[in-house]
Amino acid sequence: MKLQKATRGALFALLELVRYPAQQISAAQIAERYGISANHLAKVLRDLTRAGLVESVRGAGGGYRFCGNAKRVTLYEVISLFEDTAGSTSRPDPGDDTEIGQALARVMNEINEIAAATLASITLSTLLKIVDRDVAARPAARPSADAPTGPDPTPGT
Repeated sequence: MKLQKATRGALFALLELVRYPAQQISAAQIAERYGISANHLAKVLRDLTRAGLVESVRGAGGGYRFCGNAKRVTLYEVISLFEDTAGSTSRPDPGDDTEIGQALARVMNEINEIAAATLASITLSTLLKIVDRDVAARPAARPSADAPTGPDPTPGT
């Protein structure tokens, strides 16, 4: 499953806001951290505000802050704000009227249901714990044993 830019931006923003609940963080700060457009992220944050997940704080030191319950808001809820999670049922694909096409459609529907159930079981709090655990498990940046330490001993031609 590939998520749209808006969905990814929403998840990035929400995780930043959940990680720092005592701070108001600007769209520009989040956009810079993740290398995304601040204007696009501002639109995404407006959608999240309308959904009641974030609130906007105006004025000096303003920005956005998370106002939901990170232990209850699921990835499925967030993704559903920006993606078609119902699937496209407008018209069948070519070959869907054959036995193989119907069997394939059933398998794909089952995969979609499993994905939706998985996303509905992961909260923002859980995802943030996964991120923090992965960061803590990452070895400190240091040169590897086979990394060159000086000029290349075999000059190119």
